[in-house]
Amino acid sequence: MQKERANLSFRERIKREILVVDGAMGTLLQQLGLPAGWCPEEWNLSRPASVQEVHKLYLAAGADIITTNTFGAIRLKLADYGLDHLVREINLAAVSLAKEAARPYGAMVAGSVGPLGKFLQPLGTMTFDEAYEQFYEQCRALVEAGVDLILFETFGDIGEMRAALIAAADAGPVPVVASFTFDETGRTFTGTDPETAAVVVERLGVAAIGVNCSVGPRELVPVVQQLTQSTNLPVLVSPNAGMPEMVEGRTVFRETPATMAEFAARFVAFGASLLGGCCGTTPEHIKAIQQSVKGLPLKERNRDFGLRVASRVKTVTVHPQAMPVAVGERLNPTGKKALQAEIREGKTEITRRDALAQVAAGAAILDVNVGVGGVDQVAAMERAVQAVQVLVDAPLCIDSTDPAVIEKALKIYHGKAIINSINGEEKSLQTILPLAKRYGAALIGLTLDEGGIPATAEERLAVARRLVERVEAMGIPRSDLMIDCLVLTVSAQPAGVPETLKAISLVKKELGLTTSLGVSNVSFGLPNRGLINAAFFAMALAAGLDAAILNPQEQRMMETLRAAAVLTGRDPQAAGYIAHAQEAAGIQVTPQPAVQAAATPLEVLYQAVLSGDKDNIVAYIENALAEGLSPMEMLDKALIPGIEEVGRRYGAGQYFLPQLMMAGETMTKSFARLRPELAKGPSKRVGTVILATVKGDIHDIGKNIVSVMLANHGFEVIDLGKNVDNEDIIAAAKQHQAQIIGLSALMTTTMVHMADLIKRVKEQGLNFKVMVGGAAVTAQYAREIGADGYAVDAVEAVSVAKGLVGL
Repeated sequence: MQKERANLSFRERIKREILVVDGAMGTLLQQLGLPAGWCPEEWNLSRPASVQEVHKLYLAAGADIITTNTFGAIRLKLADYGLDHLVREINLAAVSLAKEAARPYGAMVAGSVGPLGKFLQPLGTMTFDEAYEQFYEQCRALVEAGVDLILFETFGDIGEMRAALIAAADAGPVPVVASFTFDETGRTFTGTDPETAAVVVERLGVAAIGVNCSVGPRELVPVVQQLTQSTNLPVLVSPNAGMPEMVEGRTVFRETPATMAEFAARFVAFGASLLGGCCGTTPEHIKAIQQSVKGLPLKERNRDFGLRVASRVKTVTVHPQAMPVAVGERLNPTGKKALQAEIREGKTEITRRDALAQVAAGAAILDVNVGVGGVDQVAAMERAVQAVQVLVDAPLCIDSTDPAVIEKALKIYHGKAIINSINGEEKSLQTILPLAKRYGAALIGLTLDEGGIPATAEERLAVARRLVERVEAMGIPRSDLMIDCLVLTVSAQPAGVPETLKAISLVKKELGLTTSLGVSNVSFGLPNRGLINAAFFAMALAAGLDAAILNPQEQRMMETLRAAAVLTGRDPQAAGYIAHAQEAAGIQVTPQPAVQAAATPLEVLYQAVLSGDKDNIVAYIENALAEGLSPMEMLDKALIPGIEEVGRRYGAGQYFLPQLMMAGETMTKSFARLRPELAKGPSKRVGTVILATVKGDIHDIGKNIVSVMLANHGFEVIDLGKNVDNEDIIAAAKQHQAQIIGLSALMTTTMVHMADLIKRVKEQGLNFKVMVGGAAVTAQYAREIGADGYAVDAVEAVSVAKGLVGL
């Protein structure tokens, strides 16, 4: 039996049976003597027997898949230990150890790859290409060593996951599992929900998608339910053994093997087929899970999801039975002199304003086009995409015929975009289809070829049919192709409109594809164009149109969309139509995190913070200064209220980490410009905070965000960085006469240093308040170690810090 299993690939086995994955590596290595804070991956070279012992314990417990001791064996992380020159050696050794242990059991070996701990642009400074190179180097070594699959685990940023998956695909033909970490809100720390995570990664060729770490099995129930309902891919579930607690100086996870096993069976009933454990799980947990799930039937999932595109935080579905979708056309410079001038000047003010306005008016997707002659369109597209993707939750439609422009946009976009467009010309197919395949994008296909736009509906259907064949030959699912049957100007070619409407019906009937259309093309050269557009739009919707590229700020067009959806049965019980009417009448208004139009200089500053307009904030401050506003007036009446409102929206789940970070950067630039002005008069600091990630912990994303937020609320922040000794932290607090020491830890193995520092502060009678936080830290743990404050995120950290200094 073991020999038979060993001859089957991961993809083959996951179709036949429930598979069990191993548990925590670091926990057991510590029990075998790994010093707190030392690089566990280095033991692949210096203590191979200990690493292999852990593998054997899990194999004996019944694991079908063991993961290599390579979670942090990537150049960027190994550099913190001076081991960055050993990336290949460490990964090769790890795989060799795992394969040797797995061979007698017929088990598979998964190459473990963790996140970089750095944000990609626009949230951070790391580029897509830099992240790609990091992941490619490690994945290439894992493939060379002969892993059965690669497991990307504990990722919280969908942008980083995209870079990792593309690198893995280039590294070699090995199945890949993409596993995310979701918190109690059901989202990753950058705001991605389970459905959106699935939509983005399934087109990047993953063999399975999963969730691991962060929380225990109870908290993961709604996440697993949503994930299994959002994809037909195999699903991995590897929760922590509960939340960590500190007991007599040791980190303890209290979830029992029996409870973990019970939840594992529930996850199988939802549709999961890969079950394992993360922090705190032991061979006993894995044995119980194995006994609970082995022999359970696989739940068949075969849903038709339609065409789905996604931003980082939201999925939009285009489906024949669903509401038609409005694609905002205003980010296209054709005929717009002001936008053309902005693109030439390298600015994004109009782009940002129109993006917000279109989404507020009802656009579900935004078309982005930078086609202005004489400019670097690659750079212009990069500016536009970076500006818009952190500002609105609508997915983007990348509108260009230049492959270089399209590729730049697809690289930097943290979601699943749609390319506008391909057509039946061979040049278009050969240049654009590979980009859609590589970067996981959907496509709009125009029914034209070398002969131009066919005159008849049947000829356009024939072009659409050829597009489908080429798309599927490239390995892109036909559901990710939306056909634009093209509308001609009715004043010049009146016979073209009936053919367009007929073509829409034929494409839907014969090919079963969704359809789109640039509606306003029909009315060129006619008076009262809005009336012609709306009438044609209604006719197209009746013919089965699914998505329209239009100006959503034209009320008549959006009213036509909503009314036609009711009349064509695509808005059951007129629910959407009624909800919109009630909201418009003020009967049922749902608070929206939209940014409103600004008038006065103070309103401009306030809205700039809300929208994270870091590129223009200094210019707005200059204008306000020129009009006689004082720096303190700007701070007290606009900037500080703005960042406080951002915090409120973040806490309410209306904003996510990207908006919080962009608002923080905007405030940082504001303070940098106002600091010389403030120095001319009296000023005061709220207090001084020493920030550090504790000894042995090399993760600092959360701490860095807290640093920015505290500084933006008037604290002087002394950031000591990561992996800092407690003695150095206390010395810095004394030197700077700090009121607060802030400690961060991501790893359960390093949390003990927090307790040690608090103990030292109390023993020495020092008058410092200590606040703690980080992914591994809980409020209960903070109370147990005697911390003066605990914050779950950067917004709460500001509130806690203010309370500690008496504000």
